[in-house]
Amino acid sequence: MTDQAVGGGYLPPEMVDGAATAAPGQWASGPRRDGAAGRPAAPAAVTAPGFAGRRRELKALHADIARAGLDTLSGHKGARSRVLLIAGRPGSGRTALAEELLRELADGHPDGVLRATLTGPGGEPADTARTARDLLAALGVDAPPGAAEDDLTEQLRQALAGRRALLFLDDAPGAEQVEPLLPDAPDCLVVVVAQGPLTGIPDVRPCALGGLDSAAGVEMLSRYAGPTRITVDPRTADSVAEDCGGQPAALVLAGAWLAARPKSSVADLRQALHAVPLPPDLPTGARPLFRAFRLVYDALPSPAARILRLITLAPAGLVDAHIASALAGCSVAAAATTLGDFATLGLLRPVAAEDDGAADGGTPDLALRPQYRLPGCLGPPAGELLREHERPADVQLARARMLERTVRLLQSCRAMGEPADSPARQKVAGLPRSLRFSSKGAAAHWLRSRRGALLDAARIAVADGELDTLDRRLMAALTRTLLAHEGPEAAAPDLYALHGLVLQVAERRELPRERAAALLNLADLDGQAGRTDQALARYRGALEAARSVQDPVATGRALESLGGTYTALGDWQRAADWYGRALELRLARGEGGDAARLHGRIGGAHTYAGRWGEALKAWRAAVGTYRRTGDVAGQARATGELARVQEYAGRPEEALRTCLEALDIARKAGDGRLEAALQLRIADTLDRLGDPAAARLHRAVGERLLEDHSK
Repeated sequence: MTDQAVGGGYLPPEMVDGAATAAPGQWASGPRRDGAAGRPAAPAAVTAPGFAGRRRELKALHADIARAGLDTLSGHKGARSRVLLIAGRPGSGRTALAEELLRELADGHPDGVLRATLTGPGGEPADTARTARDLLAALGVDAPPGAAEDDLTEQLRQALAGRRALLFLDDAPGAEQVEPLLPDAPDCLVVVVAQGPLTGIPDVRPCALGGLDSAAGVEMLSRYAGPTRITVDPRTADSVAEDCGGQPAALVLAGAWLAARPKSSVADLRQALHAVPLPPDLPTGARPLFRAFRLVYDALPSPAARILRLITLAPAGLVDAHIASALAGCSVAAAATTLGDFATLGLLRPVAAEDDGAADGGTPDLALRPQYRLPGCLGPPAGELLREHERPADVQLARARMLERTVRLLQSCRAMGEPADSPARQKVAGLPRSLRFSSKGAAAHWLRSRRGALLDAARIAVADGELDTLDRRLMAALTRTLLAHEGPEAAAPDLYALHGLVLQVAERRELPRERAAALLNLADLDGQAGRTDQALARYRGALEAARSVQDPVATGRALESLGGTYTALGDWQRAADWYGRALELRLARGEGGDAARLHGRIGGAHTYAGRWGEALKAWRAAVGTYRRTGDVAGQARATGELARVQEYAGRPEEALRTCLEALDIARKAGDGRLEAALQLRIADTLDRLGDPAAARLHRAVGERLLEDHSK
């Protein structure tokens, strides 16, 4: 939860620390990306001519980079990255100072800037595994779904080894959140923002921030209110800067209040600040920001004040017009206007977007409205107002409206991935314009830019035990949308997290069917990631849950998946046993096609184990079952496999006859590639039987067929 920007537009470091020259709303929009896939670029250059108010601290940080560390006193480069700490209370401009430092250092670090915030919007420490995964994604490195925290942080260190990058860890709760992310890369530099020291991490000297001096504070007020009123009453302006404790966040709010009132004087501002009542137990250091925040908040119209309170519920701390309108129950247009006003007043800061329009170059959608974040220093007082003014039932209702809106947006987003004449696209065409996307690219952009908030929305829904029906709809919609736009492989890490949330709900509410489905999905991903033991345990848990409610579909899938896992382990006997149990279920239900496939899998397990008799029996059963179900292509493939086993068993003449039979069936099925493969196999068999002339004829036919069907 950063506190660098609390004004209209992205607030550059100069503005927070008192020396900006740009007018409000004309500042750079934040970090951008260069052309390399997944590689973060340096933050956008700030156009202000100088950086004032923190020049001494900035100089000290540069000196700290240059000094010899404990591990370099011997003259050898250290093994780990140097860590710089900027320590200060929220609202002190600590993040702004870090961003200015990063801007000045960017040219010397060609691999760019990686950013992570280590505290969640509710003040809770961020999940280290999720942070590491997000940093890996920014580097363009894929991490296996469901990987453990230690594996992810180790992969992050490997990805940064040999790079020259800047790693910015903002709002760190403590050393335990920072240490696992530190690279073993001496050419990388880590900049950490925290409230206190990083005890336990060696060779870290904090750059502690106090308040701005009077001149810098007055300059900040002047940037908002204009120089005339400041020049007319400089002493009172000095007093206001002192009343704000030199805290940039408080000064921005006070200046924005004054800017919104052209007829008010600096003396009016000071009088209004002193009129704000203070809680009796409020620490002295927290009073300036409390006064400035309440001054701005108390001047808001009642509907706007309610929106400000409710946006503290926004997932991942990110809010746009849709989220705000759903939370407050107002129109999207009204919410958009209010959020813009909040940004002008310093209550929100816009979040820079990678691309403000549709990915295919189309015009921006209404659903792609700007995102905003409540500065971290304002989160606690805004949250306290929520608890003070909103009843728990109203909070839950607001959250339900927000999640319901999210489900509708996800459904609209997913539909854009389908053909134009599909029923889903036709259904979306009837939605309000604010819920529609102009193109598939625009929908994909929305999904990409909201990914973190969408996953956090699913976690919020699960955490609220009263929203179990809504959360399952949300997770189903999110799962389908991710698959539609990203595909199974790219979406796998997010799907793993979603299936884990489904499992939580299923276990909490004792829903065996949902528990079985979640365990099966998680086991599939575990197996793909090579975590075989974990996959086996989950498949068995899914089997138990499915059998408890007599769910034949989930039971059959669990049995077959256990067989497949033992096949991957090379345990052919157990694989055949589990496939056999799945086969019994399919036969009892009269599911001939699935039964034929399972006969083949049993035959394959016995083939790998070298048990030719059992393998031949299983493949003959597969051939017969495919024939009875009328699956000619399946019959041809199974007959070909039967011939292969006969060859392995030392029966070449029998194998040749069976292969010729399979060839005839493949022709009837119109499977040219299988026909080509069988012709080549027949040629090999004829060579072994001592008939090279016939072998050449079949090989020529097979090669021609293969060429024809590879075009």
